[in-house]
Amino acid sequence: MMSHLIVLPIVLPLATAVVLLLSRLGGARFKRALSLVATLALLLISFLLLREADSGTVQYYALGDWQPPFGIVMVLDRLSALMVLVTALLAVGCVVFACGGDDEKGSNFHGLFHLQLMGINGAFLTGDLFNLFVFFEVLLLASYALLLHGGGKSRIQSAVHYAVLNLAGSALFLFAVGMLYGATGTLNMADMAAAVSQLDPERSGLVVAGALLLLVVFGLKAAILPLYFWLPRAYAAAPPPVAALFAVMTKIGVYAILRVYLLIFGEDAGPLEALEQPWVWWLGLATLAIAGIGVLASRDLRMLVAYLVLVSVGTLLAGVGMRSPAAVSALLFYLVHTTLVTGGLFLLAEMIGLQRGKAGTRLVKGRAPGMGTALLFLIGAITVAGLPPLSGAIGKVLLLAAAEGAQRLWLWPLLLATGLCALIALARAGSTLFWRGQESDDNDSRQSCWQWAGVCWLLAASPLMVVLAGPLTQYTDAAAVQLSEPSVMIEALLTPKEDAS
Repeated sequence: MMSHLIVLPIVLPLATAVVLLLSRLGGARFKRALSLVATLALLLISFLLLREADSGTVQYYALGDWQPPFGIVMVLDRLSALMVLVTALLAVGCVVFACGGDDEKGSNFHGLFHLQLMGINGAFLTGDLFNLFVFFEVLLLASYALLLHGGGKSRIQSAVHYAVLNLAGSALFLFAVGMLYGATGTLNMADMAAAVSQLDPERSGLVVAGALLLLVVFGLKAAILPLYFWLPRAYAAAPPPVAALFAVMTKIGVYAILRVYLLIFGEDAGPLEALEQPWVWWLGLATLAIAGIGVLASRDLRMLVAYLVLVSVGTLLAGVGMRSPAAVSALLFYLVHTTLVTGGLFLLAEMIGLQRGKAGTRLVKGRAPGMGTALLFLIGAITVAGLPPLSGAIGKVLLLAAAEGAQRLWLWPLLLATGLCALIALARAGSTLFWRGQESDDNDSRQSCWQWAGVCWLLAASPLMVVLAGPLTQYTDAAAVQLSEPSVMIEALLTPKEDAS
């Protein structure tokens, strides 16, 4: 039963999407109920998978019982289980918020939402490069439509830029996969890792070219400098539940870098070990620095949160670039924190904009929002800026402690300075929105209880992570150690083939 459970985070959203997209019965109430029930079921499945992965055994599901490396496999380890759980937690908050009325501003919101969940979960669970490409395309197709949900000039412009860049990235992805397949003769990641460790010298050039081209693709997905320019406007223009779900989209690029380069180009890759390290390290730091400037320059709350997403991308990629188990553990803790909190801030920005009337989310003098939203903004600002006692501070301290030698000379001042930039920008935004606002009646009553519940669900993750910091860091430590030993996954996936022979 547990082996079949591995594929359910893909099958359940797919089945839900098909029913929602094809159904013409029940109206909005039916679609909301089905979407919410399916998302909660996905959350339960994610918890079960996390508990199973915590045993330390790498498991896989072979579709059609075609054993690796020949068949399509879904792989469950500590990293993939954690990412599926984070996606489910984020999805619950987004669906609950959307039930407050945002889902009715366009057509087929819930069906497209679950189709995107299918693509995201597939990307986290797949065990071969070509199916990683396939799931990327599924989630991107759904995201194109979701970005246009509700219409509007800014959304259309952002969607065009987003689609063109990602289509170019998809073409590069195919070229990279073709190069690696031509050099290694396989697309299964574990089998490719075994092939790279025994690679003939004359083929190493082709592998290096394919690997670096793949890094460009993943860098585009993660929004690394100089490939990040599409993100702020796209995220700021997206409908609030969509923008909140997009908070995990950049983390897919970070996940792909971790998965591919620590497995295929890990400790057994010989001269090709840590092929990506210098590129990811320096570009991650550059992304962090430029994002800090963007945070200070933002004049709209949505744009400010979008640049905070870029700050998290730079921070995570710097952790990847340090390439040590301690750094990977720290970045996984920080990834959970920043994904859920920035998602909650996108939803909160919409609530603030609705309460301010014509001023919207622009950081100009306008009608003051209610005290409830002010309290939520304070909690979100403290945690996303990395101030104690909330989870942002723990994540940053773990990353700073993981830096070694010369890494400290670069990471410490940049990470602390960017945190200061975020603190200044958020303090300025808070004073403009809540202190300099015109006096008015408390407008909290205008907000649906569904919207309040969605925001509180995501922002509550920060204090909960503080309470559960011990077990969570133990899990991320174990996940980092598992990632640093590619032989564990290679043996788990390829032993059945050897036994069969």
